[in-house]
Amino acid sequence: MENYIKKTHADIYVFGEYFLSGDRCKDEFRDLAEPLDGPSIQHLKKIAKTNHCYIVFGMPFKDSIVDGLVYNAAVLIHPNGTVDAYKKWFLPTSGPFEEKIFFDQGEDLPVFSTSLGKIGLLICYDLNFPELAKALTLQGADILICISASPTTTQKYFETLLPARALENTVFVAYVNLAGNQEDLVYWGGSQVYDPLGNLLVKAPYLKESIITCDVNLKLLEPARARRPVLRDIRPEIYQDLYAFSRHHTKQKPTEDNKLKPT
Repeated sequence: MENYIKKTHADIYVFGEYFLSGDRCKDEFRDLAEPLDGPSIQHLKKIAKTNHCYIVFGMPFKDSIVDGLVYNAAVLIHPNGTVDAYKKWFLPTSGPFEEKIFFDQGEDLPVFSTSLGKIGLLICYDLNFPELAKALTLQGADILICISASPTTTQKYFETLLPARALENTVFVAYVNLAGNQEDLVYWGGSQVYDPLGNLLVKAPYLKESIITCDVNLKLLEPARARRPVLRDIRPEIYQDLYAFSRHHTKQKPTEDNKLKPT
């Protein structure tokens, strides 16, 4: 990675989920996890500063306050050395996925201000939940970056969801997936970028490691949102109802008396 960044010039470099550790580490995630001031991030901060670029990547993240808590995180390093992190909300635990065994779930949905625009981060399975992408966009995100470790068994789902998330939020979506295989899983690669109307801008080959570049013009956001005014037409009260409908809270249909009131 370091050699590639030295040889090229880009404003932001994005690498996949579990970039620092690999995917199939299981109990070793706890040993491989680092805090935001850990040695790997310190090294990557130097690379970002030297090359005046942003770097996004995935890693097991060790909570700096509560001993023993580990998160699946997407980290954003700024050229000035600032380090931001998003902790994965949705942890798949079915089929070959066992994330809830090893990770705690995130609770924050930050949007990060950069010289390139405002960036929201997602990790793999998060993409299945449109509320997350909507929440990031409503906080002002211009670009949603989703890093992933998606095997071939889920490829068709992601290639359906990616343009949908771009179009339903009129936002740029960049997706970076692992490629190749680790133990019993084969990752389909296929990293890709969509414009705010869901049009594919660039796509990497399937099943092999590759590097793709893409120019993103944020001036396309305004005309896209005029053409598809989905952010203007959103009905926020539906999210209050969704909370009440959730099996985690009540199975009763919301009424005027039990609807959640905004604070």
